Amino acid sequence: MEADGFGRRRRMTAETASIDPGVAGASAGTEVRWLGGRFWGVSESIVGRLTPRIGGETELQTVDIICTAPDAEAGDSEPDYEGLPQGASISTHMLAGAVAGIMEHCLMFPIDCVKTRMQSLQPDPAARYRNVMDALRRIVATEGFWRPMRGLNATAVGAGPAHALYFACYEKLKKTLSDVIHPGANSHLANGAAGCVATLLHDAVMNPAEVVKQRMQMYNSPYRGVLDCVRAVWKKEGPAAFYRSYTTQLTMNVPFQALHFMTYEYLQELLNPHRQYNPSSHMLSGALAGAIAAAATTPLDVCKTLLNTQESQALSSLSSGQSQGAHRHISGLAYAFRTVYRLGSLQGFFKGVQARVIYQMPSTAISWSVYEFFKYGLTKHQNNKRRTQHVETEM
Repeated sequence: MEADGFGRRRRMTAETASIDPGVAGASAGTEVRWLGGRFWGVSESIVGRLTPRIGGETELQTVDIICTAPDAEAGDSEPDYEGLPQGASISTHMLAGAVAGIMEHCLMFPIDCVKTRMQSLQPDPAARYRNVMDALRRIVATEGFWRPMRGLNATAVGAGPAHALYFACYEKLKKTLSDVIHPGANSHLANGAAGCVATLLHDAVMNPAEVVKQRMQMYNSPYRGVLDCVRAVWKKEGPAAFYRSYTTQLTMNVPFQALHFMTYEYLQELLNPHRQYNPSSHMLSGALAGAIAAAATTPLDVCKTLLNTQESQALSSLSSGQSQGAHRHISGLAYAFRTVYRLGSLQGFFKGVQARVIYQMPSTAISWSVYEFFKYGLTKHQNNKRRTQHVETEM
């Protein structure tokens, strides 16, 4: 999504100074329709138009095809999926990762909105929910149908480049480290290490988008839109506010991704030992890996949400009985941990765990399924193009 296109669309969005639920819902609806139109247009032509350019960047590391009868028969079969990560170009991984990331975040965005609100330490009485479905029903009923989608465009703009770097770095490092640690075989240590390093790049790009997204998801959010939120945070808290939770997010995401990738690769060994393209195994492995990693890292996610949103009622509670302005901001993981414990005790560290697991299971299933599908499709296109060129040369 180009920056100028994003800016033009924001100017076309109908906004008013008042932030009532109806206006917020209409604004979010415009964001969703715009984003859907742009994404659909890209998806229709992604393989046909982009793969020729990608295929020309890096030659696949495959053996030459000899046009004998047995090989010609084998050439009609599907390419070996186990060899695809080594053969695919970096651009293939980046494109597949970008599409996977955007779809993952956009399709599960309403549940992410619920998770953010349920992690609030001291929510408004009107924003206290029994469970995920109760939260969705009440948000839609009281604030408008499109309210759970508010902030979606900020997430999509960040998710594309973040996941492109994420998957490309993971695939490259996984192969390099596996060759060093356990040549010729899969290494769980290499998978975990590659996931950790990839997370550093992903979070550096995604953290500002997370700050904007979560502030717009909160109940009674004072911001008219994404650009208004960016301007207000920059003016009031400075540019450092967009990375206030970066160390906390890394502290959460490094173990999350290490556990996530190691579980995914382990399940793939059980469910898909020959590493063929198998959508059901990718989806199931991704869902289970996401659920386990999400549940284990929920306490850190609660702290991250507190640092991103700077929850006003929590700040007020901290400032009660002390000098005015003593708690203008909550900074640092240690301070966030103390605040969560003080206001919510041990139970506070697991606020929203149900919503987080429900969000992560389909989210990671979607991400892996889409990523593996596009990686397979793009690389198969390269294989076919190379085979055609070889046949034409032989003729």
